[in-house]
Parts: sequence; C-alpha cells; structure tokens
Amino acid sequence: MLKKLEIDNVVNLELPTTAKTLFSGHIVSGHIDGVGVIKEVKVDGNSRMLTITMPQDLGRYVVGKGSIAINGISLTVIDVAPAYFTVGIIPYTWKHTMLHQIEVGDSLNIEVDMIAKYLEKLLRKK
Repeated sequence: MLKKLEIDNVVNLELPTTAKTLFSGHIVSGHIDGVGVIKEVKVDGNSRMLTITMPQDLGRYVVGKGSIAINGISLTVIDVAPAYFTVGIIPYTWKHTMLHQIEVGDSLNIEVDMIAKYLEKLLRKK
C-alpha cells in the first residue's frame, strides 16, 4: 500500500507488454481490486506458501490454478476459500521481488483476474 511506503522500501516495477512482446502469463493492469492480509508464510522445500485473506466480494474471481496479482506480482492461485487463498512463491520470485520482506499481518494489494471480471459483466447482460 503506497501510503505505508517509506524511503528505501522495495517496490515492484515492470515494463509494460508491447505489441512486439511475447505474451506469457496473465494480464495485470495495475488496478487494485482490494486489500488482503498475510495470514501465514510457510516454507515448503525451497519455496514459500503464502495464505492471504481477501475481501469476500473478490472470491468469485479467484479460482485454483487461476491468476492473481499481489502487489503487482503475477502469481498462480493454489487453493481458494471464501475468505482467503494460497499462492506458491518460487525462490527466484521470493528473492527478486518485495515478497522477501513480508511478514504475517502485512497488508497487500490484490488484483484479481481481469478476464474473469469481463466475463462476469458480459454474462450479466445475457
């Protein structure tokens, strides 16, 4: 959350995809759909498993093996429940993003899958 940033905090910045860029992953717009809280950080081999709470109104957009962005980092959902979801963080992502600085109780910006939001809107009109 930007209002909590201080000098020397690590943030995630990536260049946008262009028409010449090979598309790999999912679409991240940078818009925040809600704020979650880290409920658990568990070491699993050389990776980390994060359990993150979410506002219940976002749950309809979150599916297992689906996409989600946390603080602008594109991740894959492992498990989902009405009030939380889990993601796995590989060592490269842990080391090269701000995630290595997180602690249980920290707030994170959540961006749900944009395609799910478009589909919901389109299906509502029918």
